[in-house]
Amino acid sequence: MRSFFQNKNSPSLLVVFLSLFLLVGCANKEVIVVDASVEVEIDPYEGFNRKMFGFNELLDDYLAEPVVKAYIWITPQFVRTGVSNFFNNLEEINVVLNDVMQGKLMQSASDTGRFLVNSTVGLGGMFDVAIEFGLERHEEDFAQTLAVWGVPQGSYWVLPVFGPITSRGIPGGIFDIAANPASYAGLVPVTLLQMLDARASVDNALSFIDNAAIDTYVFTRESFLQYRNHLITDGKFKASDDLLDFEDDFYEDDDMEGDQFKPGFPVSGEQRTQAK
Repeated sequence: MRSFFQNKNSPSLLVVFLSLFLLVGCANKEVIVVDASVEVEIDPYEGFNRKMFGFNELLDDYLAEPVVKAYIWITPQFVRTGVSNFFNNLEEINVVLNDVMQGKLMQSASDTGRFLVNSTVGLGGMFDVAIEFGLERHEEDFAQTLAVWGVPQGSYWVLPVFGPITSRGIPGGIFDIAANPASYAGLVPVTLLQMLDARASVDNALSFIDNAAIDTYVFTRESFLQYRNHLITDGKFKASDDLLDFEDDFYEDDDMEGDQFKPGFPVSGEQRTQAK
């Protein structure tokens, strides 16, 4: 679950994914029953995934988390909110494109208006003015579009640094990167700030999982997959009772906004897990 990107994939994601096939050892079959006669493997490479999950946790514990804690301590809340709003606003372009590709024309009009209002009156997106006009924020990405088009989910993976994703999320993440203006900034500080903001937005959720989950790997996998299904079905997917039991605890924290716990970090690809 831990990564710098809350599933906001970078161009190197494809290279990382392809390299997995050279590294995977024995497959550990775990299935879910689709109907009385069909079983589907959801985590065939659990052994490898657990190793990557552990690697990401170590990387987070010794590098990302200390930096994020310092960022949260030094930076006022209103500044952090402005940074998050800015990057969220850039993602609205990708949201509108996927609205159209999914045939959600009314929602695409709403999201276009949201982007225009926040980009102008909201000073480049630093202030979410559109919400005051009733223009709610939606989450759409190309992995969701592929699901709507009938592309199967594929295997669950945990990538080094990037965290949870599915096979369907790989091409989805590449498209999302291409549609995000931040990808063309070419500035290391912009990329680092986006990574920092993504990790900071889920800091409370990560702490909760560390303290509450018996097996953080399984909890992360199940919450990520169920969250993705929730997005794909526009909220019609019903999460398992085990995960619903945790929901109230997540949102009792006054410092957390309703969309902060997004298992799987992308970064907006098969993301924003961000954790995404």
